[in-house]
Parts: sequence; structure tokens; C-alpha cells
Amino acid sequence: MTRIRLAAEAYQVPTDEPEGDGTLAWTSTTLVLVRAHADEHTGVGWTYGPAAAAAVVAELLAPVVADLDPDDVPAAWTSMQRALRNAGRPGVAGLALSAADCALWDLKARRHDLPLARLLGTARREVPVYGSGGFTTYDGQRQHRQLADWVHEQGIPRVKIKIGESCGTEVGRDLARMTAARRTIGDDAELYVDANGAYQRKQAIRVARAAADLDVRWYEEPVSSDDLAGLGLVRDHVSPDVAAGEYGFDLVYFHRMAPYVDCLQVDVTRCGGISEFVRAAAVAEAAGLQVSAHCAPHQHLPVLAATPNVRHLEWFHDHVRIESMLFDGAVRATGGSAPAPLDRPGNGVEFRPDRAQQYRVA
Repeated sequence: MTRIRLAAEAYQVPTDEPEGDGTLAWTSTTLVLVRAHADEHTGVGWTYGPAAAAAVVAELLAPVVADLDPDDVPAAWTSMQRALRNAGRPGVAGLALSAADCALWDLKARRHDLPLARLLGTARREVPVYGSGGFTTYDGQRQHRQLADWVHEQGIPRVKIKIGESCGTEVGRDLARMTAARRTIGDDAELYVDANGAYQRKQAIRVARAAADLDVRWYEEPVSSDDLAGLGLVRDHVSPDVAAGEYGFDLVYFHRMAPYVDCLQVDVTRCGGISEFVRAAAVAEAAGLQVSAHCAPHQHLPVLAATPNVRHLEWFHDHVRIESMLFDGAVRATGGSAPAPLDRPGNGVEFRPDRAQQYRVA
């Protein structure tokens, strides 16, 4: 009988420059990679979070899938999420579940010599993206160079910067940076902003109104994503679409949030993997909403190619850089969309241990 073997390791990669948003700052990013082995085939999935997620895979998830059929991914997902009951599904355990589920789907596709997007059933061949970065730690020149490259060199027609600096206490600089961003990208590109929950309710409304002449189209987490009533209040009083959901670790989270936002963000590396992503997208569609994928671009591309109600994918600077460094097969988003990996088996990328070894921490 074919057995499934799960293994995980973590890699901590320094950022190219210090990065920060309204409520957090960092100088490195940790990628936790899960390998799913069966027969002579190996699938990979990954998440971004604490290295402790690798231990969760080894201690709690690997034993409960070992004797299952590698093709029965839904059965494996059910066994894994049950094994997390006492550990707690949201948080580190949810990251481990997500990466393991993605690895199992990749394994199944490779065992059948199919692109993962084809296995899931494609709805599109290209996925719209938006350039994401514009960190609060950047000076004016660094922000300008990044946004200009996305819009004027790569042809990405929508970009996002971080605001809410210092937990919402530097509104003047937020507005100045938004004004500079509009100046850089011109009138035709869409400007998005992300406060990472830094503002209070009415403060968030005042900021949006003060920036009215900048034609901001996307207002992400203007208040804490835990404040559903606050999200709804802001949504009903501002012009940009209000979005949240990147911290969703289970289906109930998205069901609760859907009535309060204009677009649901879903992160396949947090929500429970591909198995749960497709269900979250269905919850959004039932509420009349589109979904926008949060970060981890190459982990998202196959499932987004198979999801009908997709608005776009976050082409997050930090993760684009890491995935281009550590994987063969990483793609570019020239022209504002990224191609779905339909010409090679699995998720379309190959992890390179030789490049990653220097960053390994677990």
C-alpha cells in the first residue's frame, strides 16, 4: 500500500530593505515548506510564518495521513484538521495545515502528470495582479522607484501602499505618501491602500475623505479585522472598496465577515489550504462578493486559475522576491496579470534546496 510521508522545514530570508506597515515591522521573512511524498513523487506546499509550524506538521499532521490514499486529499484534510483540535486551528497550527494541504494537492497532480490548475478545473489562464509594497519604512525615493517599476515598466495597472503608520498616529505622512504615490503612477493606474487595522472607525472615514481627490479604489483593513461592525461602518461611508480577510483561518471566519466588506481576502497559506480556499470562495460568491488572494503569489496561482469569482492576486514584493530566489518556474506579472501554470505538472514550480540551504532554520 502506498504511504504518504509529510516532512517540513523552515527558511528565514532577510528582506532586501527593512519593511513595515501600520502595526508591525520586520527585517526577515520565514517560509515553512512541506513536502508530501508517495511512491516516487513529491509535492510541495508552503506558508509564511513561524518556524514552529514545521514541528506541527511532523508531530500532529504526518501521523494521521500516513495510511491514507494519496489521491484522497479531502480525507487527508479532514484527518489533519481533526488532529489540530487541542492545538487550536487558528494560528501556527492553521499555517501547518494549509501548507500540508497544498503539498498534498500538488502531490496528487504530479502523480497524475497534470498541472494542478487542470486537476482543480480551470476558469481562466491569466490571473490579474496588483503590485503590493510601499512599506511605511520606505523613504520617498524608494517608494517612487517601486511603484514606477510596477506601473511604467511592468505594466501593472493597480498598486498598493501601506498606511496607518505608527498605529495610526502619523496621518499627515500617510496622506503625503498617498499623494506621492498618485503622482508616481499617474491618473490611469488604480491606487490601493492598506492600513493593517491601524485606524479607529471615524478616523478611517476621515482619512478616506481627506484623500478623496486621489481616487483611492481599495481600502484594506481600515480598522481591525476583528471589528466587523467597524468594517461595515467604514464601508458604508467611504468611496473605496473596503476589504479584509487575510487573517481568516477557517470557513466560519469568512461567513461572519462577508456581510461587512466589499471584497473578501483569502490566503491559501492560512485559511486551510486549497481545500478550504475553494469553500471560502464559494461563501464569498454566495454573498455576492469576489475574492482577492493575499500574498504567496505562486502558491495561489493554481487555485486562482480554478476559482470563478477572483478579483485579483496580491503581487507582494517580499514573497515575489523569495519565491523567485528559492523556486524554479517563478513567473512575471508583466501587463498586469500572471500566467496560470498550465504547461507543467503540479503547481508549476520546483523548490531549489541548493539555493535555500543558507537560510534554513529548522
